[in-house]
Amino acid sequence: MKPFSLILSCLLVLSCRFAVMAGPGKDQLQINSLELGYPCPAIPYYYLRADLGLPRPSIMEVELVINGKPLRYTTIHQSDDTENPDRPALKHRPPSGAGLSQDNTQYKDPYIIGWVKWQPGVSYEVKISVRMKTTAQGSPSDPYLTASRTITAPKEAVVFDPAWKNYKSVVLSETAGLERKAEPVEVLLPFYPDEAKDLKREIRVLSIDTKTHALQEVPSQVYDIQEYLKEDDLAPDKNGHLTRTVPVWLPTVTARVSFLADVPARASRVFLIYYRNESAMAKFYTTDLRVQGEAPGLQIDNDFMTAVLHPASGHLDQISLKQKPDNPLFHRKETNGAIHWNPEIYTPPLPWTHTSDWNPPAHVKSFSGPVMASSEVWGPLREIPQVDASVRYEFYPGKPYFISSSTLRINETVQCLALRNAEIVFKRELITHAAWYDIIRDSIISYDVTRMPDLTDLKMEADVPWISFYNEKTGVGFAGIQLSYANAGLESSPRLLNPFFYITGGPWIYWARALSLSFLASNMQQMIPAMKGNVFSEKWAYLVYQTQAGDKPYAPVLEWQKKLTHPLRIQLEEEVDDRVSKTVTELFIDKGKSGWEERETGKNRKEQK
Repeated sequence: MKPFSLILSCLLVLSCRFAVMAGPGKDQLQINSLELGYPCPAIPYYYLRADLGLPRPSIMEVELVINGKPLRYTTIHQSDDTENPDRPALKHRPPSGAGLSQDNTQYKDPYIIGWVKWQPGVSYEVKISVRMKTTAQGSPSDPYLTASRTITAPKEAVVFDPAWKNYKSVVLSETAGLERKAEPVEVLLPFYPDEAKDLKREIRVLSIDTKTHALQEVPSQVYDIQEYLKEDDLAPDKNGHLTRTVPVWLPTVTARVSFLADVPARASRVFLIYYRNESAMAKFYTTDLRVQGEAPGLQIDNDFMTAVLHPASGHLDQISLKQKPDNPLFHRKETNGAIHWNPEIYTPPLPWTHTSDWNPPAHVKSFSGPVMASSEVWGPLREIPQVDASVRYEFYPGKPYFISSSTLRINETVQCLALRNAEIVFKRELITHAAWYDIIRDSIISYDVTRMPDLTDLKMEADVPWISFYNEKTGVGFAGIQLSYANAGLESSPRLLNPFFYITGGPWIYWARALSLSFLASNMQQMIPAMKGNVFSEKWAYLVYQTQAGDKPYAPVLEWQKKLTHPLRIQLEEEVDDRVSKTVTELFIDKGKSGWEERETGKNRKEQK
């Protein structure tokens, strides 16, 4: 759809048109229209819009006052500014930008939008003040024009309970052309300490229908709350001079919030996250996600699958498709017998060591709720303190997959014959075929692994987008969908010997990533250094599925691969709090130029030097 003016974009609830004289003299400020609006992707909050008429084109500053209180979140737009109301806005001027540089745009008939948490049937006294300027810096002789009016919100409007004093807005956008139902979404939110007294009890997440404006609460979960309560020290220096008058930071509490979102294909939707209601009762949401046992040996269930983690290492040990309960997938042939083996390293004369060999891991952390269950284990590899690693799993309701993230960090250089990751191992008799997309051949390869001789490798590129094992008789498949893969180094770049991905078989069958694997090279006894400061990370979605009839039994993997590699895009929008400073202080490592010297739009630099 073509962009059009925001005045039509969000199905505004009230329009009052009038003109107000600014006072004696020829200069007048006209308020051509005043409207209250609902959230939409372009303006994802409840707002007031005022269309202004200036007596002449001018650079301007504007203040919007509602019931005697100046609004901190106010934006100015040219009369011909347009945005697609169904998409997030392109332009944004944060408080830091306004604090560093004045807007030097010339306006003629601008409109302004202010974040107003209006309530049904409530009247609002609106006062608008405009400073008319000939330069961005302004001068003492600049005239100020004002206009006032009252607007009343309709009584029939439906909004969320006003007992929740604040909200943050999240805009989710779907980009793959696939309708999303109950899609798990995670967003990190910052709060001031006095706003975050009991976030787990107080937070509510609501979706808003941009056509009907109806609100619907969705299951949500709050976790990983972190506090930084130290305040900036504004005391004078040792000579009694002020170091700064504005704090560089304020104490902050951060929390992760997960919720389940419905978003149509190729569309954007607004979700409002309400907080600050000290009288709120704890809310318990019911989904099909269930966790049993004691970490690290948890059992996680939803309506599609059952996953069992190894009681010693916390690694995936067994997984079952609920439609095929008599055909679980497992390994139990070598060492600890887990399905998921690594990160790992082989540094002779020390034994070959996998993270699945932990018994127990040095660190174990888990939590569960209606939207996500997480299990995380990390620490040094057994007998190799020079190398740290971590494995994290995340499970969701109503989904046949879980997310696995792993990291390997080399703290001191070690010499090795094998450095591997992303290894999935099954008992050989449980699998009949493998399939994967071959990047070089630009085709999907389906391979009968029952005919594969022991210890013969099937090789593919390291960034293989997906790979699957399945059994054509039982109809059970397991797939890995690669979400991210990165190798990096601090002290030195990674030294990787011919990295690749491969499948091999023996009493087991597995796939794995060879980061540096001279053990499978022609000269299998050559030692390759894993360098100090190197970090190797992976993120996969592991999917259990029922094979599809026909020539593409792996077809469900293709659909999920498209969804999981095109996650919902997230944009966070927050109200400007009253405690946010109107000027900005930046701390530079040297006393060199800032870049703002002598710039016409510079606002506060002279005050700060």
